[in-house]
Amino acid sequence: MITRILEQTIREKLNTGKAIVLVGARQVGKTTLIRKILDGIDYLFLDADDPIIRNMMTHPNTEQIRSILGGKTIVFVDEAQRIPGIGLTLKIITDQFKQVQLLVSGSSSFDLGNELNEPLTGRKWEYELFPVCWEEYENYVGHIKSEQQLESRLLFGFYPEVINNQGNEKDTLKNLLSSYLYRDILAFSELRRPEVLDKLLQALALQAGNEVNYNELSQIVGINKITVQKYIEILEKGYIIFRLHSFSRNLRNEIKQSRKIYFYDNGILNMIIGNFNPLELRSDKGALWENFLISERKKQNITKGTFARMYFWRTRQQQEIDYIEEKNGAVTCYEIKWNTSKIKFPGIFTETYKADNFLINKNNFREFVKI
Repeated sequence: MITRILEQTIREKLNTGKAIVLVGARQVGKTTLIRKILDGIDYLFLDADDPIIRNMMTHPNTEQIRSILGGKTIVFVDEAQRIPGIGLTLKIITDQFKQVQLLVSGSSSFDLGNELNEPLTGRKWEYELFPVCWEEYENYVGHIKSEQQLESRLLFGFYPEVINNQGNEKDTLKNLLSSYLYRDILAFSELRRPEVLDKLLQALALQAGNEVNYNELSQIVGINKITVQKYIEILEKGYIIFRLHSFSRNLRNEIKQSRKIYFYDNGILNMIIGNFNPLELRSDKGALWENFLISERKKQNITKGTFARMYFWRTRQQQEIDYIEEKNGAVTCYEIKWNTSKIKFPGIFTETYKADNFLINKNNFREFVKI
C-alpha cells in the first residue's frame, strides 16, 4: 500500500473535537487512506453509496442519529456528498455527541463543499487528497525504480489503480475517466450536454500549459464565453483541472488578466487526447513535462499547507516565465525545460521583484517536486 503524506496529518487531528473531512476526485484513495488510519480500531462505517444508509442519514432527528450510531465513538461516513442535507446531520453529531469522532469522505467538492461549509463552520478539519504525488511514489518503489518509471508516469499518471495495474494502464484510465470522473461531474452539476464537456476537455488538453482564451474556446466548442467559464469552474471543482493566473504587480507591460490551465494528472490528460506515444515521438513533450511538474507542485503545496501562491508571468513583448511562486513575501521564478541546462531569465522581472530564479529539468526536478 502506498503511504500517503496526509496520513500522519490526519492521525494528529483525531480526537481533537472536530470532524475530519477528506475530499477529492474518485479513486484517488480516500476510503483506503481512512480505513488504514482506522485499522485495528472499532468504528462504524456508513457507506452512502448504499441506498439504505443514504435514506437513514437523510434529515434524521437526534434520537434517530443516536440509534444509528449505536454507541460507537468513531464514525466513518463514505461518499457523503450523496446524502441530502448531510451538513446539518453531521453538525448535530458534532454538537450533540461530543464523544464521537467523525471522519467524512466525499468524491467531489460540488455539493459536499456547499453542504458542509456553513453547518460545520469551526467544527471540521478539511483536507484534499489528490492522485499519488511523486514523493509518495518514490518512497513506495524506491529512487532507482522511480527514475526508470519517469516516462511511464508522464504518460499514465499517478492514480493508484493505474500504478497498481501495470500493463493495463490505458484500459484503467479509460474506465476511470468515463465511469467515475465524468459521472461525478455530470451528476453533481447542472451540465446537460456531455458531448460539449468532452469537446471542451479535448481543447483544454491540447492547450495544457498554454494561456487559454475563453472567447477562442467558445468558438472551438460552440458555446458562449460565460458557459465556457462555468464549465471550467465545474472541472476545477471536479479535480480534473486547475488554473494558474498571471503574476502582476508593478510593471506596465505585464499581462494582468490571463490564465493557464493544467491537469491534475498526466494520464487523464493523455486519455482525453488519445495519445500514449513514447516521449521521443511526442511533439508536446515539453507541455507534458510542464504539466507534470506544475501539478506535482500544486499537490505538494496543498498537501503540506505551504500557503504558497502560484502564478506564471508574461509581458506584451512576449517575455515570460513558466512558473512563479510567492511565499512569505518572497518571489521565486522557475523555467521548466526537459533537457536544457542553461537559460536567461528576464532581468526586468528578477530585478523588480528581487526574485531568485531556477531552471528545472529532468536532472534536478526532484528538488522541485519534493518540498
